[in-house]
Amino acid sequence: MPAFERESNRMVIAGASSLLGAELKSLLEEGRFAAWDFRLVDEEMAAGTLTEAGGEPAVIQPVEDGSFERARFVFFTGSADFTRRNVAGAARGGATVIDLSGGIAEEAKTVAWFPKLDALLGREFKKNAGAYAIPSAASTAAAGLALALSKVGSRKLGMICFQPVSEAGRAGIEELESQTGQLLSFQGVGQPVFDTQVAFNMLDHFGPGSAQKLEAIRERMRVETKASVGKKAAVPAIQVVHAPVFYGAAFAAWAEMDASANAEKISNACLEAGFAMTADGEAGPSNVSAAGEKSIQLAKPEADAVQSGTWWFWGAADNIRLPAANAVKLAEMLA
Repeated sequence: MPAFERESNRMVIAGASSLLGAELKSLLEEGRFAAWDFRLVDEEMAAGTLTEAGGEPAVIQPVEDGSFERARFVFFTGSADFTRRNVAGAARGGATVIDLSGGIAEEAKTVAWFPKLDALLGREFKKNAGAYAIPSAASTAAAGLALALSKVGSRKLGMICFQPVSEAGRAGIEELESQTGQLLSFQGVGQPVFDTQVAFNMLDHFGPGSAQKLEAIRERMRVETKASVGKKAAVPAIQVVHAPVFYGAAFAAWAEMDASANAEKISNACLEAGFAMTADGEAGPSNVSAAGEKSIQLAKPEADAVQSGTWWFWGAADNIRLPAANAVKLAEMLA
């Protein structure tokens, strides 16, 4: 990387109008990057949106020639397609790419990263990679659990992730809010985002007219989990289900373990992997308890009463705060 790029204090948030982009900017401005030069760019339809950066008014710009010029870091927080269309331009400018969209997770030169992953894989931190992928909260939970349990005799692992509407952005939040009020008032529900009723309802797919696809989220999880675990553990079986909640990714998992595994060994492995375990007598993890937290909450494992060697897990994470916080930690390590 040229000297001027190593010394640059410019960073670009590409996808700045998204919930994830806004959260990332907020966290960056709270820490050591507060005095850096922020550039905010996004899709054409979001261009012109008034926001603020560094305490000053700022307007989100469309991606143009020069958008990534002299940038030290480029964070992609929009759609995966937006990332794939623009990542080459960011790389040509010499910036380190940090992708939170899942757009480049399966590319060979991209390094998956979240706290504890290097230790779980037994590898050194790769400081000179050109591109890094920060997995979603659900993918981080899947990969972390797979790697943790592989150390204590896991044979099979399956996970069901409960998807909040905030993964569809502000429009998804507004649709759930609107549908909830309409149903309580005995009105017909509007459904331009999900093409189906999402309020008071759980689903394994949305309506055929929806641009939001749970199967696409499931595939992203598989890709990000595989990129994270490498050959250290098998990718778990994954299902994604819509939950009628605004924020927070909750998950249930089951694992078949060797007979030598017990609750203490499993809990210790999960703690070493970075999960925050709930104490005895505390309420279990939930969307509410995970809000604003930067770690994945996990209840203590429970042995199945019928199937010997089968263990159950329940956890939750802030689907917006967690990946944003992980991206900031990575940038701090690279700066």
